[in-house]
Amino acid sequence: MSDLMSWGLSWPAFAAALVIGYLLGSIPFGIVLTKLSGGPDPRSIGSGNIGATNVLRSGNKKLAALTLLGDMLKGTVAVLVGYFALGGPQAALVAGLGAFLGHLFPVWIGFKGGKGVATYLGVLIGLAWPVALAFAAIWLSVAKVSKYSSLAALVASVATPVMLWFAAGNRQAALLMAALACLLWFMHRGNIARLLSGSEGKIGQKG
Repeated sequence: MSDLMSWGLSWPAFAAALVIGYLLGSIPFGIVLTKLSGGPDPRSIGSGNIGATNVLRSGNKKLAALTLLGDMLKGTVAVLVGYFALGGPQAALVAGLGAFLGHLFPVWIGFKGGKGVATYLGVLIGLAWPVALAFAAIWLSVAKVSKYSSLAALVASVATPVMLWFAAGNRQAALLMAALACLLWFMHRGNIARLLSGSEGKIGQKG
């Protein structure tokens, strides 16, 4: 039972993977980069989110791209640190979970973070990069047709665990990403309501 609760890791390794992942995930790149550039705090525009889509609403495409890259890489780095330094595949899963939770609830800014899409993708890159490419393709296709970043993320996040389970055969990663997808959908509950009402902001729309 103890091994089951700690995902097959020793408790010190489990705790280290979770904490290191969380601290990496807690880095609020949207805020850090906008402050360094002298731009507006993303929490003061659009949806108030700290992620790349909201940074894009400031009109700074370069800054939005850098925010996206940073939020992705912290998930990928967490998974790689877990894998190579803390206990292999199991630690990688735990570190990925920590990174995602850190992005959603970062300690540095009062536990009010982003909605998790870029970090979700970053974790997926570390766990199964071919499936991450499929996620990106689905996101781009839905976004191109609908112009809604949130809808694209919701669709891609649902497809991801299915692809991991049936195409990649990675059932542990599939279960983790399914859990993260549930959290992602919860964080997008406001977006879902706006999508249903037709009031959701479109990609590139300024705040």
